[in-house]
Amino acid sequence: MNGELVVERPEGLYCPAGDFFIDPWRPVARAVVTHAHADHARRGHGAYLAQADGAAVLRARLGPIALQTLAYGEPVELGGVRLSLHPAGHVLGSAQVRIEHRGEVWVVSGDYFVAGDAEAAGAGGDPNPTCPAFEPLRCHCFVTESTFGLPLYRWRAPRELLAEVEAWWRANADAGRASLLLAYSFGKAQRLLAGVDASTGPIVVHGAVAAMNEACRAAGARLPATVALDAVAGRAALARALVVAPPAVLGSAWTRRLGPHASGLASGWMQLRGARRRRGVDRGFALSDHADWPGLLRAIDATGAGRVIVTHGQEEVLVRWLRERGLDAGRFRTAWGDDEADESAPERAALAAPADDAAVGAERPGASDAPPARAPPDLSTAR
Repeated sequence: MNGELVVERPEGLYCPAGDFFIDPWRPVARAVVTHAHADHARRGHGAYLAQADGAAVLRARLGPIALQTLAYGEPVELGGVRLSLHPAGHVLGSAQVRIEHRGEVWVVSGDYFVAGDAEAAGAGGDPNPTCPAFEPLRCHCFVTESTFGLPLYRWRAPRELLAEVEAWWRANADAGRASLLLAYSFGKAQRLLAGVDASTGPIVVHGAVAAMNEACRAAGARLPATVALDAVAGRAALARALVVAPPAVLGSAWTRRLGPHASGLASGWMQLRGARRRRGVDRGFALSDHADWPGLLRAIDATGAGRVIVTHGQEEVLVRWLRERGLDAGRFRTAWGDDEADESAPERAALAAPADDAAVGAERPGASDAPPARAPPDLSTAR
């Protein structure tokens, strides 16, 4: 071992050898961003480095930023560190950060989703159709998320859940009521839209979802045609609609414009007993863009890492499980939030807009976010 390639700092996870941060939560000069969810991509940094597919989404959320992008697998030298970004399978543009310095290799996963293999298809399921599948990377130390790091989280195949969404939508349409499907506006919404059969009726999206759809389409994501709520002609057409919106709209003036409707929520948390009732929805679909417990274990095992650092979620159980199996396991305490719970400040700020969804536009960070930093330097020292 040649020392710590990544350490904890008040600003976030820091690589001393390369002098950059990974998904920092306070303003820094140089930030490597794993993906565009608001708890990982924040305003105020001097310079940003991210995967190329997510550039449009990052700019839609953060506004004008000094952004350098890399293709998956493309290396760049930062100080004395060789860095590259690799598919995480989480959302469009999501990436694991591979860091190599003096023969030592660390991988910081960001958020990731691991599809089931042939033997575990029922427990892992299908890859995310909106982004490349998770790529296992061999390393000495693996920094892994653990949002769903408990053995009770074992996902059914997404194709089965999407079939249930379609059956629910058809039943509601036949009963003369719209189907309000609540999902995080970036990532989960696009995964649902890419996976449903659009023949049942029109697909309506909230303005926050529409803004993310536009950015995702600009990056090449294939999504079905959608319309704004105001564009649906007549109550009969609306009653056959699938309406995709962020969870915070539930009970709002915008939602009341739907008339009679059933509500559903797509989130990994729907696997918990009582979660649907607590969120006040009629139906829950346990569809997640994060690895479940078997997925976390498969991902860790595939790295061959002798050391694992757990962060961002259910840390204690996973750390204990790994130590019992002889791995050097510890934790990083981070300020990353939970995109599954849809509690980010940008989401709440966007949904505080008037009932007219056209007024929402792209989600923007709230007033608590730091102001832009001074003119940024070029993030890389060599290409």
